[in-house]
Amino acid sequence: MLDIKFLRANPDVVKENIKKKFQDDKLPLVDKVIELDEAFRATKTKCDELRNQRNVISKQIGALMGQGKKDEAMQVKEQVGEINAELARLEVSETEMEAEIKKIMMVIPNIIDDSVPIGKDDSENVEVMKYGEPFVPEFEVPYHVEIMENLKGIDIDSARKTSGNGFYYLCGDIARLHSAILSYARDFMIDRGFTYYIPPFMIRSDVVTGVMSFAEMEGMMYKIEGEDLYLIGTSEHSMIGKFIDTIIPEGDLPQTLTSYSPCFRKEVGAHGIEERGVYRIHQFEKQEMIVVCKPEDSMAWFDKLWQNSVDFFRSLDIPVRTLECCSGDLADLKVKSVDVEAWSPRQKKYFEVGSCSNLGDAQARRLGIRVKGADGKYFAHTLNNTVVAPPRMLIAFLENNLNADGSVRIPEALRMYMGGKEVIK
Repeated sequence: MLDIKFLRANPDVVKENIKKKFQDDKLPLVDKVIELDEAFRATKTKCDELRNQRNVISKQIGALMGQGKKDEAMQVKEQVGEINAELARLEVSETEMEAEIKKIMMVIPNIIDDSVPIGKDDSENVEVMKYGEPFVPEFEVPYHVEIMENLKGIDIDSARKTSGNGFYYLCGDIARLHSAILSYARDFMIDRGFTYYIPPFMIRSDVVTGVMSFAEMEGMMYKIEGEDLYLIGTSEHSMIGKFIDTIIPEGDLPQTLTSYSPCFRKEVGAHGIEERGVYRIHQFEKQEMIVVCKPEDSMAWFDKLWQNSVDFFRSLDIPVRTLECCSGDLADLKVKSVDVEAWSPRQKKYFEVGSCSNLGDAQARRLGIRVKGADGKYFAHTLNNTVVAPPRMLIAFLENNLNADGSVRIPEALRMYMGGKEVIK
């Protein structure tokens, strides 16, 4: 969420940013919120004047009564009553305008970084760098579900009976591999100085609206019926929410956290859920990384975070590339974002396995996450990035480590988590 003072002083900058994100339908909101803000501030000033006037006049009542001037005191009381009536009316208007201003400000997109390429959607994202040599074996690589089924590692048919499409049972060595990847990701991030967390898997609505836009919320979150609770779509939601309404001493920054959680997503607008496959699903597990830092440090941390993902995948011999997300592909709260994509030997192309985002002070402003520095308080910057989401990552892992006989190699980094196994047969 933008600072209303910034919008007030830079309406043309805000409008240009909206155009860069190809959201021209939001352009009228800038003028509307400026008009509302002007009226709100005028009303607030009037309310303050009336309160001051009421206080001054009220002091006269006791003095007049003490002098035996009862009639004059009653006249002053009537004036106070009129002021109170006018004040009550203006306070209602003030509250309504304040709520409307906040509602509009919540949908005006954050100012994107100057380095973000301009484009309408993800088809115009820009490749930054490739890491590792993409490899296509001489033998045919089966569909990932077929690889898992041949290893007796997945049961989608039973999951469809219990839960519907978009769910699965993992079993045997594939289930163990799934857990091994998460354990390795946990230790990988701990070794890089991040503190490990297991957060709440449900959060309240004020946290939900603090960490994401309304459009994202409607398309992702599952609501718990009858309660003010939502199932998280990623542990970032809980971990950023952890700092709601806090003032962090500047010396305690940066906060570098890595968290495990199951994730639950509606996947609305995903053109249906595949009946067979674990690429787009309603439930999965993920290791995440989160940073809360000073504004001047956020871009340096942004580069460190996506590099962590690249290093993680390369440690498992999986070729990856990074893509700079264009303006039209950025969610409204994001300043800058890079996707990490893994190589698929079967499809002979890369596909997304993680996303790194710098949100500037947008989440901090919504949630009231402030920093106490030598020169006063200011809003922190927040960042997040996927370390690994195994169901989707398993596709890349299995395809890139598949042998001609259908067995799967276990890279050395994972063997200690797999009981020393070097191959899954």
